[in-house]
Amino acid sequence: MTNENEALGRKPKVHFIGIGGTAMVAGARLALEAGWEVRGSDVPLYPPTSDMVAALGVPVASGFDAANLDWAPDLVLVGNALSRGNPEVEAMLERRLRYASLPEWLKEHVLRQRHSVAVCGTHGKTTTTALTAHVLQGCGMDPGYLIGGQPLGFEHSARLGPEGVPFVIEGDEYDTAFFDKRAKFFHYLPEIAVVTSVEFDHGDIYADLPEIELAFQRMLRQIPKDGCLIACADNRAAHLKAHAFSRVATYGFSEDADWRGEILDAQDGYQRMRIWHDHQAWGSIEAPLAGKHNLLNTLAAVAVAATLGANPETIAAAVRTFPGVRRRMEVFLETKGAVFVDDFAHHPTAIRETVAAARMRWPGQRIRVLFEPRSNTTVTNRFFGDLAEAFSAADEVWLGPIFRADRIPETERLDREALANHLQRGGGEAHVEDDVEHILEAVCDTLCPGDVILILSNGAFGGIHRRFVELLSPDSKP
Repeated sequence: MTNENEALGRKPKVHFIGIGGTAMVAGARLALEAGWEVRGSDVPLYPPTSDMVAALGVPVASGFDAANLDWAPDLVLVGNALSRGNPEVEAMLERRLRYASLPEWLKEHVLRQRHSVAVCGTHGKTTTTALTAHVLQGCGMDPGYLIGGQPLGFEHSARLGPEGVPFVIEGDEYDTAFFDKRAKFFHYLPEIAVVTSVEFDHGDIYADLPEIELAFQRMLRQIPKDGCLIACADNRAAHLKAHAFSRVATYGFSEDADWRGEILDAQDGYQRMRIWHDHQAWGSIEAPLAGKHNLLNTLAAVAVAATLGANPETIAAAVRTFPGVRRRMEVFLETKGAVFVDDFAHHPTAIRETVAAARMRWPGQRIRVLFEPRSNTTVTNRFFGDLAEAFSAADEVWLGPIFRADRIPETERLDREALANHLQRGGGEAHVEDDVEHILEAVCDTLCPGDVILILSNGAFGGIHRRFVELLSPDSKP
């Protein structure tokens, strides 16, 4: 297709339906860098995605309409949130336009020309992808990348990079598109595949944990013999070793991990860790990240960089300067002696580890968790027991409105009242509230110096972050 357009003397034209998805906006950035003319459409968006889309500087229609395709794109890329019945999807099919999923486009136009490093797993993908890209950049490898979030150290969430260099990509196990129900990572041609964890999630497309494990096993079949699987030794990801056709390296705190971390005392705001490789001392790092889970993410990035030939000193220097990712333990407001933290955690394991990381970073302070049940699994009772255990380490929990509750049968919907009662019986403080403004008022009225307000949601949570800033920012009017 690109050659056809070159013959006509014009740029190839691509339209992104659902351009506001975190991967889609990153893909649009790559298409622009690759010389494509880009346009898109989506529903009204919220920060940070709306800011990322605006930064593209391309025409983006608000709302879906068949007329958005009248500019006759050469290719339509369909986001995985889109389905039959969408007016642009229907127009695309009726007009016999060429279409593809974003992962399919990435495979053919980005990854075949580069050395793919796919970061996969139930948790930690975005932070590990951003950290790995940052470390490789610090080691002089000039990598390309696609990060499923907004990295604080890069201008954008995606960069094409030169041909022939490593390309670090977040490898999601969620399905690809309405016409391709395979996991996205099947398209990513991994030469190195990192698997951070394997747990049950995405109950709308996977029946159980063995089905998810099978998807990961099938992904491993694409790694060439001289490639490498880098799997966490501390969880079910280690089970994938038996299914690999390539070299395998494990990482973690387990004694038998090939890349083993030993946690040292924190110092000057950095979490220190001594690292052993194949039972030999490799070196030490200082990570500006809180929580054991983030040290695991750091070990994964270290293993990738070392596998690609970087030396310990350069890797350690790069790790120390990692600035983080938006919505991953991001402090967005400090006022009245309290700290407000935004985090994307929505799976019970991620919630548990994020609360633990907050305890590590702010020891002895009151941890108040505000949670929006939003993912396709946490809006149901499937994780009831796991959520109860995850929230038990918090001092106070607010269970906010269930996203699109009317679409979930009442018998399957998360029973927030029962969950709150369970937490109260365990000695915690828990509340259920459907009105975000009421949550705001209650938290503000009871705010004390030393409070850590931990807001957990993989969505907008009714704009609660912005409202806290409006109400409590030192610059706001009384």
